[in-house]
Amino acid sequence: MKPFLRSQLERYAQRLGELDFLLSREDIMADMAQYRTISREHAEVTQIAGRYARYQQREADLAGAREMLADPDMAEMAQEEITSAEAELLQLEDELQRLLLPKDPDDARNAFVEIRAGTGGDESALFAGDLTRMYMRYADRVGWKVEVVSENAAELGGYKEIVLRIEGDHVYGALKFESGGHRVQRVPATETQGRIHTSACTVAVMPEPDEHEAIKLNPADLRIDTFRASGAGGQHINKTDSAVRVVHLPTGIVAECQDGRSQHSNKAKALQVLQARIQEKERSERAAKEAALRKGLIGSGDRSDRIRTYNFPQGRLTDHRINLTLYKLQYVMDGDLADVLQALAHAREAEQLEELETGATV
Repeated sequence: MKPFLRSQLERYAQRLGELDFLLSREDIMADMAQYRTISREHAEVTQIAGRYARYQQREADLAGAREMLADPDMAEMAQEEITSAEAELLQLEDELQRLLLPKDPDDARNAFVEIRAGTGGDESALFAGDLTRMYMRYADRVGWKVEVVSENAAELGGYKEIVLRIEGDHVYGALKFESGGHRVQRVPATETQGRIHTSACTVAVMPEPDEHEAIKLNPADLRIDTFRASGAGGQHINKTDSAVRVVHLPTGIVAECQDGRSQHSNKAKALQVLQARIQEKERSERAAKEAALRKGLIGSGDRSDRIRTYNFPQGRLTDHRINLTLYKLQYVMDGDLADVLQALAHAREAEQLEELETGATV
């Protein structure tokens, strides 16, 4: 194990003793907010310290087995123990490296996924519909719940813009690297010459703000409009002005919701989306600065970043950030996103580990 990792892990063993002491104090137990914060840290530190204790035990087992090799009667048993201990130590080291990586506190949150048609006209709107279906099918596979917050349907199908709220376990953490520009290359249904067209959509994935930590919006900074909700082709037209559009005047950021049955629920959802968009603007600006400094693979998640190409004639998906190419495009479009999301998560972990090691040697 690398020295910088071992020194980090030694600190966790020491921190566990400090947290045990804090949780035994009556004044901490009386303050529920503080108690919950320390309890969460205690659970994380216990997991890491426990795995490190197992690592140290297997190191001792390995050393003992190597000493036994000198005894001809014990050599076979010692060799078995050496093989077993070495394999487990490699597994434990990999696990401990991942546990040490900095965690984004937003990863466990639900998320808003906003998909907008870009260049390419009708074909772009149809592709936005395909991306919507892809994320919905993936959500269904992993047991997440999806609701449409707002949609602006296109005349020939698909969407000019749609916002989904996805609720479930670790949604933002799983989908956050989907933010950016998605490009499609295919022959549109309306193309008579069989020519391949290129069009694009943008995706923005935003963590749902925590009610207690959400930024406070000044009512004077908001303009709230109501209008009649309508679906594609005028379907489901409401007789009342239940749809709500909220404009944040200082930034010009807009959010609307027309999916709920009441103006009150639509306003609450629109305000949530607005808060998420404002926070995401701040987050992406910070990420862009960090990315410029470290030239990270994953990038800033900015809409202008072209992150992925979907080439239908070749059945190929390419993620340009990590040079990932898969020839299973139809499966991906049907919601089989696991390989893509896992590859992106592993690439980010490798970046973080490198940053951790660099920081330890500076």
